[in-house]
Amino acid sequence: MSKATKHINVDKADADIRAVFPKENYKIMIAGLAIVVVGFLLMMGGASDDPNSFKPEEVYSFRRITLAPIVILLGLVVEIYAIMRRPK
Repeated sequence: MSKATKHINVDKADADIRAVFPKENYKIMIAGLAIVVVGFLLMMGGASDDPNSFKPEEVYSFRRITLAPIVILLGLVVEIYAIMRRPK
């Protein structure tokens, strides 16, 4: 192989290393992921003192049934925005 051929191959390898999205989009994606994680943490239950008792007011609370899914969906919307956003 000649030196010119090797140089062309290196340029193609450098082109493959480029990021798919700009840096700002990745920051928005991380924020969206954090919002989704917060939603799942809100949905997560606490430990019960007595495993034989069922407390419906804890299981079916506003936080777990309504707030957590809304927060998760908000995080997914932020993720979609981060993917669709065009750099300036």
